[in-house]
Amino acid sequence: MKRLSRGLRILSDCAPIANAKAPDRRMRTAVSRAKRLEGFAAQQSFDRAVAKLVQATPVSPEIQEWFANEKMAEGAKRNWKKTAFHPAILAIGIALAVIAVVAGIKFDEQMHAFPGTATAKKLLNVAAMTRPSEFEPVQSEAGTLNDLFFMKYRLEHYDVPPEFSQQRTIGVRVFDDDEAGQVAQIGLAEKRMQLFLFPGRRDSKTGKAEDFQGWRYIQQEGWTGAVQARKGVLFMAAVRGTKKDLAPYLAKPQLR
Repeated sequence: MKRLSRGLRILSDCAPIANAKAPDRRMRTAVSRAKRLEGFAAQQSFDRAVAKLVQATPVSPEIQEWFANEKMAEGAKRNWKKTAFHPAILAIGIALAVIAVVAGIKFDEQMHAFPGTATAKKLLNVAAMTRPSEFEPVQSEAGTLNDLFFMKYRLEHYDVPPEFSQQRTIGVRVFDDDEAGQVAQIGLAEKRMQLFLFPGRRDSKTGKAEDFQGWRYIQQEGWTGAVQARKGVLFMAAVRGTKKDLAPYLAKPQLR
């Protein structure tokens, strides 16, 4: 078969041993040309004899059962339960579930975002790292500190909302943040709660403070903050805990 091209020679080596006509045109061409060469007919006869011998060889029940258990027997099919619990299918399902959960969390964050969300979350980290010794000792009601902030630091509208104005303080401090500007931080005696006052974000074109209504919650690494905007200044009450720890304070009637 040296006179056959390499491609035809490979096809003739794989030629079917049955007498049926090959369905592929290229295969039929290879078989037709190979039949003219010496040795091809003898090889075909030998292959048929071997195939006949293999088919006539009995297979023990043990071997048949082994193949059946491995789902290799002809006609064996997986039912839907085994397919669903296949490791590859489970891995894909878990990955899709994780993606869906992350997408849901991101969507929820976007829906509840407000002007100053990023700064408020950053200040939650500050609250987590602040020690009582870092405050300047001041023992009074939180609602009276607006005069201190104005007289000493020239901070206007840094007023504590009525919901927290009667809470007793342990100290205060004022520091500059690269993004937020001047931040007033108040330490409370109750639940080691901390209050923050900082400038709200302003529109880049008009310069007007971006406002929002009501209280907004944020959470960061075990801390929760309730944020409110008033007169261009954001107020945040921060506590180590959940919304339930802040809810009682926000539900109190405002003082007139």
